[in-house]
Amino acid sequence: MTVENMVKLKQKLITKVYIELDKFTMEYERQQKEFQEDIEGFTTEGQHRISEAQKGYSDSLEVGLSNKERMKYQKNYNKESIKVLEEKVMENKKKYEDFCMTSTVEMAIVPAEEVVILKKILQKETLLRNATEGELNHLKNQMEEMKMLEASRESDISKLRKMLEDEAHQKEKLKGEIARLQSQLLQLGSEVGKTKQKCRRGGFEKVAGGLDYSPPFLVKHPQQASGNGEEASVAKLCEHGGLQKILSLLESENADAQIHAVKIIANLACEERNQKKIVEAGGLTSLLTLLKNSKDETTHRIAASAIANLAMNETNQDLIAAQGGINLLSMTAANAEDPQTLRIVAGAIANLFGNDKLQIKIRDEGGMKALLGMTRCKHPDVHTQVARAIANFAKCESKASIQGTKVGRSSLIVDGLLPWIVQNASNEVSLVRHDIEIALCHLAKHEANARDMISGGAMGELVRVSRDCSREDIRILARETLISNPAFQPEIRRSEQNNVE
Repeated sequence: MTVENMVKLKQKLITKVYIELDKFTMEYERQQKEFQEDIEGFTTEGQHRISEAQKGYSDSLEVGLSNKERMKYQKNYNKESIKVLEEKVMENKKKYEDFCMTSTVEMAIVPAEEVVILKKILQKETLLRNATEGELNHLKNQMEEMKMLEASRESDISKLRKMLEDEAHQKEKLKGEIARLQSQLLQLGSEVGKTKQKCRRGGFEKVAGGLDYSPPFLVKHPQQASGNGEEASVAKLCEHGGLQKILSLLESENADAQIHAVKIIANLACEERNQKKIVEAGGLTSLLTLLKNSKDETTHRIAASAIANLAMNETNQDLIAAQGGINLLSMTAANAEDPQTLRIVAGAIANLFGNDKLQIKIRDEGGMKALLGMTRCKHPDVHTQVARAIANFAKCESKASIQGTKVGRSSLIVDGLLPWIVQNASNEVSLVRHDIEIALCHLAKHEANARDMISGGAMGELVRVSRDCSREDIRILARETLISNPAFQPEIRRSEQNNVE
C-alpha cells in the first residue's frame, strides 16, 4: 500500500510538473506575442511620427527653414524615438528574464533525477495501463461474444417455445376434433339403434332329415335406439362419407374413440345390406389390423365381434380367411382371459366353421386348436359357441365325406375334441346340448368314426339321444343314423339284449 501511495503521489507530482510546464510555455508564448506586438506598434508609431515630421519639414520649408535646421530636427526626433523603443525592448526583456527565472526556480522544486525516475515509473504505469486496457478490451470482446451467443440461445429458446406452443395448440385442436368425432359417433350410434330382427343367412339351414341349424353368431352392442329412423340414418351415414370417417378412427390413438368406432362398425355389420359397403370401404382390413396390433383385450373383443358379424356370408368368410383372419382369431383366443372375449372369438370361429371350403385352412391356421383350448373355459356362453362351431364343422365334414372329398376319421376326433363332445351331450344348457346331439349324428354317419365313437362312449350317448331327446327331429335323425351305419349294429344288438335282461 505504501509503494502504491508513493507511486500515486509521484504520479500526481509529475502531472503537476507537466501542468506547470504547459502553463509556463503558454505564458512565454503570450509574452513573446505581446513583445512582438509592441515592436510592431513602435514601428508603426515611428513610421507615423516620421510621416508627421516629414510633413512638418514640408511646412518648415514653406516658411523658409534652412536645410540644416530641418536635418537637425529630424535627427533629434529619430534619436528620441529609438531611445523610447530601446527602453521598451529592455523592459520586455527584463520581464521575460524574470519569468524564466521564476519558472526555473519552480522547476527546481523537483530534482532532475527524481523527474527521470518519475518518468520511468510513469512509462511503466502507462505500459501496465495499456496492457490492462488491452485485457479489458479482450474481456469486453468476450463479453460481447457471450452476449451474442446468449442472444442466439434466447432466439433458439424462443423458437422452441413457439414450436411447443404450436404443438400444444395443435394438440388442443386434435383433442377438439376427437371430441367432435366422438360426439358424431355417439349420435350415429344413437341413429343406428338396436336391430329388432335377427340377421340370418337366408333363414336356418336345412340338412338331411329336416333338422334346423343354429343361426349365425351375431353380436349387437348396446346403443340407444332411435325407432323408425334407423334405415334413413344408415343411408345418410354412407352417403355423406360418415362410414369413412368412422373407419379412420380405427387408427386413432384415442382408445375411447377407437372403441366407439368399432362398436358402430359392429352394429352396422348386423345388417346384411351394410356389410358389403363396410368391406368395400376397407373396414374388414382395418378390423383385422386392429386385432393384430392392439394389446388391449377390450379392443380385441369388440373388433372380433365386428369380424363375427361380417362373417355371416361366404364371400366375407373367404376374405377373412384370405387375410389371415383365422390365425388372428386363434391367437386372440389363446391370449384372452375374459370369458366374454372367448365367447365372441368362438362365435366368429363358429361362423367360419360353417364354410366347407375352409375346413383344411381352419386346421392349418390353428382354428381347431383354438377351439380345443376354449373348451377349458367353464362359462356356459363360451360352451354355446364352441358347441355351435363343432356342429357346423361336423356338418361340413359330413357333406365332404358324402361327396368323396373327405376320407378317414373326422378331424374333430383326430384333434381330441370327442371327449368334450361326449361330456356335454347331456349339458343342461339346451343350446349346447342340441348342437352336440347334431354333431354326434353327423359323426355317426361315417364308418371311419365308428370305432372311436364306440370306445369313447359317443355311440352310447347317441343311443340315449335317439330315445330321450326332447326334440323329435333330433331323435328321428339319431335313430336313422344308428341304423344306417353297419359298424354300430353289433353294439345296438348287444345294448338291446342288455336292456331285455
